[in-house]
Amino acid sequence: MNMIVCVDSHWGIGNKGDLLVNIPADKRMFQELTMGKVVLGGRKTMEGLPGGTTLKGRTNIVLTKKQGYSYSDAIIVHSLEEAQKELENYADEDIYIIGGEKVYREFLPYCTKAYVTKVDFRYEADVFFPNLDEDPEWQMTHDSEEQTYYDLEYYFTIYQRVK
Repeated sequence: MNMIVCVDSHWGIGNKGDLLVNIPADKRMFQELTMGKVVLGGRKTMEGLPGGTTLKGRTNIVLTKKQGYSYSDAIIVHSLEEAQKELENYADEDIYIIGGEKVYREFLPYCTKAYVTKVDFRYEADVFFPNLDEDPEWQMTHDSEEQTYYDLEYYFTIYQRVK
C-alpha cells in the first residue's frame, strides 16, 4: 500500500479543515499516480476534494464512523478492519491512502511506500503527517531537485519502509 501527501517543513498537512497549500505540479503528480487506482480517505478528506464529489477514474473508498453514510459512487467502510477487508480486493501497489491525519496514522503500519511532497515553509497547522525522517522503519529513497511555485520551494520525495 502507498500513502500520498503534501507536508510543510514540520510535517503539517492542514489547518481548520483546509490544505496548507495548493501547488499545481503536486496536484498533477497526485492525479498521475492515482489515476486508475484505489484511493482511500476519511470522510472529511473525501468531502473536501475539488468538485465536491469522488475522484473520477479511480475507485474511491471512504472510511467513516457515520452509519448510513453515502457519498456519490464511493465504497463506504466504517472501521480499519472493514477497510482492510475491502482492500483485499485490490493489488497492494494500486492502493493510495490520501488522508487525513487519523487515516494516515491508522494505515501507516500497512504501507510500504509514501509519496511525500515536502514544502520548505512552515504554515500554521492543526493536523500532521507522521514525521518519516524520525521513524527508523522508513528511509527516503528519492528526492527531486528543488521545485518552485512562485517563491515557494518544494521537493518530490519517496520514502520506503525498510523494516
